[in-house]
Amino acid sequence: MRFGFVNKENMSLLTDLYELTMAQVYFKRGMNRTAIFDFYTRKVENRSYLINAGLEQLVYYLINLKFTEEDIDYLRSTGLFEEDFLKYLKDFRFTGNVYAVDEGEVVFPDEPIVQVEAPLIEAQIIETFLINTLQLPILVATKAMRCFSVARGTVLVDFGLRRAHGTDAGMKAARSSFIGGFAGTSNVLAGKEYGIPIFGTMAHSFILAHKNEIEAFIDFATVYPENAILLVDTYDTVEGVYNAVKAMKKIGFKHFKGIRLDSGDLLSLSKISREILDKEGFKDAIIVASGGINEYKIKELLDRGAPIDGWGVGTELVVSADLPYLDCAYKLVEYDGKPVMKFSKKKRTLPYKKQIYRIYEEGIIKKDVITRYDEKVDGGRSLLKKYIENGELIKKLPSLKEIKEKAIKSFNSLPEDMKDINRAVHLYPEISETIERTVKELEMKYLKERKG
Repeated sequence: MRFGFVNKENMSLLTDLYELTMAQVYFKRGMNRTAIFDFYTRKVENRSYLINAGLEQLVYYLINLKFTEEDIDYLRSTGLFEEDFLKYLKDFRFTGNVYAVDEGEVVFPDEPIVQVEAPLIEAQIIETFLINTLQLPILVATKAMRCFSVARGTVLVDFGLRRAHGTDAGMKAARSSFIGGFAGTSNVLAGKEYGIPIFGTMAHSFILAHKNEIEAFIDFATVYPENAILLVDTYDTVEGVYNAVKAMKKIGFKHFKGIRLDSGDLLSLSKISREILDKEGFKDAIIVASGGINEYKIKELLDRGAPIDGWGVGTELVVSADLPYLDCAYKLVEYDGKPVMKFSKKKRTLPYKKQIYRIYEEGIIKKDVITRYDEKVDGGRSLLKKYIENGELIKKLPSLKEIKEKAIKSFNSLPEDMKDINRAVHLYPEISETIERTVKELEMKYLKERKG
C-alpha cells in the first residue's frame, strides 16, 4: 500500500486550537455519542464540476492518528488542558467509520464528498486536517482536468513544484494533476513516492553556463540522446531553433526529442519552429510550450492552429490560479441518532447520514439525488462507499492509474455544456422527500423555540 509523502510524520497537532478545546469540553460533559459530519463544497462560480481527490492521504492519517508523549507534553505546557483529558488523548485512536466518494469521481456543490461517523470527540478533532488535506487536491485535479479536456491529445506535464506553496502542496499537486489527466511531473520525489512518470528538459542557466547554444545542445544531447528537449529561447528563439538543428547535425543525429518554447508569441514561434524542423529533416521532433500556460491558453493556441505537442503547466496549475481556494465545509448533521442542521443564510446544511445516487441517461449524468443513507433510488448508482469501519481500512484503495482512468471516464459522462471551460453550468442535487420533510420539521421547531 503506497501513501502520500506528506503524512509519513505524525500530524496529530496539525489542527486548530478550538478543535481540542471543544473536545475537552465534550469530554468533561460526557458528550461523546455518535456524531455524523459531512464534508462538502458550496457553489463555485467558475467551475461546473470538481474532481474528487486527496482521499488516500486522509485515510492514512485517520488509521495512524495518535498523540505522542511529546505532543501531550506540549499541550500540557499551554495550560489549557486538564490531566484527565490529556490521558484520554494519550490513548486516542480514530475508531469511527468513513464513507467517501471515490477519488477521480466528478462531484457537485452541496454533496457530501466525505461522511464521518464516529464518537463526537474523534469526529471533531479530525476536522481541520480533513479540510486541509482535501481542498488543494480537489482544486488541482479539477484544474488539471480542465487542461486535459482542451489539450486534444497533446501531452501535459506538471512543472509547478518550484511555484507551489510549500513542499506539501508540491507533492499534492503532482499527484492530483496526474489524476486530472496529466502524463507526469517534473517533481522527482513525487515520481518516487507515487510512481508518476517524471519529465524534464533544461534551464536557461544550462545554456548560459556554456560558451554558446550549440555547445550546450551538443553536451545535453550527447548524454541524453533519446530524451533531449532543447530550450531554444535563451537569446533569440528562431536562431535557437536553427542552433538546435545545427547541433544535432554536427553530432550526426537524424532524430532528437524536440524543443521547448518558454516565452514570446507561442503561436507564431511554434509555427516558425515547426517549419524549420520539418524543412531540416526533423519532422518527428516535438514542440513543448511552457511559461504561464493554463487551460485557456492551451485552447486558444490549439484553436488557432499552433503545432504544439506538449505543455509544461506550472504556477497556474499548482495554485489553481483562477480558483485559489475552495468554499468547503465540514458540518455536524446528526448527533446521538437525532438530525441536526444549521440555518445560517446561504449556509444551510442538510440533516442525517446520507447517500448520493447518480442517475444517467444514455451514459450521461442526468442528476444526483441525496437521500437518507437507508433510502434507495431506482436506477441510481450510489457514490458514497465505506472505506473505514471501526477505525480500520476495509476497502482496497485503487492505484493512481486506476483513479486517473476513473477521472477521465467520469469527466466524459458530463453533459457537453458542463465541459466548456469558458462557462459555469451548475448541477445541484435533488433532495429526497424524507430529508426535505425533516428540514421543515427542524425549521418549525427552531422558529417555535425562538418565539419562546
